[in-house]
Order: sequence, then C-alpha cells, then structure tokens
Amino acid sequence: MSLLTNQIAMVTSSTRGIGKACALRLAQEGAKVYLAVRRLEVGQALADEITAAGGQAGVCFFDASQPETFRTSVEEVVAKEGRIDILVNNYGATDVHKDFDLLHTEAEDFLGIVNDNLRSVYDTCRAAVASMVKTGGGSIINIASVGGKYPDMSRISYGVAKASIIFLSQNIATQYARAGVRCNCILPGFIATDAAMGNMSQEFLNTFLKTVPMGRAGKPEDIADACLYLASPLSSFVTGEALPVAGGFGLPSPMYSHYGEMQSKG
Repeated sequence: MSLLTNQIAMVTSSTRGIGKACALRLAQEGAKVYLAVRRLEVGQALADEITAAGGQAGVCFFDASQPETFRTSVEEVVAKEGRIDILVNNYGATDVHKDFDLLHTEAEDFLGIVNDNLRSVYDTCRAAVASMVKTGGGSIINIASVGGKYPDMSRISYGVAKASIIFLSQNIATQYARAGVRCNCILPGFIATDAAMGNMSQEFLNTFLKTVPMGRAGKPEDIADACLYLASPLSSFVTGEALPVAGGFGLPSPMYSHYGEMQSKG
C-alpha cells in the first residue's frame, strides 16, 4: 500500500516549481491532492495530468491578492471531502525592488511583505487545524526557508517573514499535538526553479554554491521528498521541527567558501 492512501491533501501555489513537485509526489503515494491556485484552468490541467497517471486530484481557488481565499480554499476542500489530512503551505513571495536592508526598506513595504507571507500560512493553518482536531489530526508542512534561520545582507522582510513562519509552526505543533495535529517546516536552500534561475546571474550562483558543502543547487524534487516524509506515517513522531533541505548550507564555518581555493593552491 502507498504511504498516503485515502489521505486528503492541499498544496498552495502548486502549478510550478516546488509546489508542483510536492503535489505530484503526494499524489504518487496515493493522496488525493487539491491544487490551491489562482489560475484554475492551469491547476485543472495539472489535476488532469495526475488523474491520467492514475492519481487523484482536484483544484480550489487560492489568490494572494484576495486574502479571504487563504481560509476559503481549505474550507472548500473540507466541504467536498469532509476533512483535510495534509496541508502544504508553499506560497511565498517577496519584491526584489522593495526588499533590501533595514535602512533601504520602507516600513510599509516591510510590513506588506511580512503580512503577505505570514497571513497566507496563518489563515490556512487556522482553517485546517479547525477541521483536523475534529477528525483525529493531520499533518501540516509549511515551506519556510534557510533565509528564516540565517540572516542575510538584504531581503530583511522575507527573512523575518520566514522566521515568523518557523515559530508559528512550532506554536501550532505545541498547542495541538495532543489533538493529533503535527506541524513542521521545510527550509529550502537555493532551489533551481525557473523563477529562481531567472533572478540571478550564473556568476552569483557559482559564488553562492561555494558555501554549499554538497556543491549544487537543489531540485524541486528534493523538497518534495522531504514533504512526503513529513506528510506520511514515516514521521509520525516528528512535530515542531524545521528541516533544512539545503545541501549543508549554514553548516560549515564562514571560511568554508575559501577551502577549495586553499586546497587548489596547496
């Protein structure tokens, strides 16, 4: 039997990149996956692909510009299925034209980015937990970032938002463990999605990868495999954790990036 047979899952922002990979992976293991998306026709096309491959999938409406849909997307799934067993919060965003360091980021931009990222997780979790406590529990996986663990020279808003998501997840885990609800975070490092690759030069990527012990960018499937673990009974005694999936980024000393250069010089 597959790991997630008869489980009802919802994945936000799931028509490309990490979200799509997570949705496909959960469906491969037997879950019925609802794609919570803004473009319903694109979501339905992916749902049709999943169904054609032998899986089960549907769509529900989720639009970051309409915050009420954070709650109603979950309620839509519960109305159709009677429950939600797995919630994957993948949506996240920043604005590279507004998110800098402290002195160069306006307060309204800072608060807007934090609110956008944090509320999408807060509201969906609140709606999901309300259902899960009535149906025996479930698993919530919030996609945060290593940027919420390690400070950056820029993107102060995004980092604070992701750090807040980690702590929110740990609070949910603490408050609802006795009700059978598990809540964990995944902290992706640099993941080579189309969107990410389009926002940086190869020179920057090469420099960044010198700080990654495994020496490569991650793939969306790396995050999807971690998501499957946290969604499944394999992690039944795991809650409140923040799991880095980053090739070891942040692990070595600050001198690590120069280690290869020193070796090459003998």
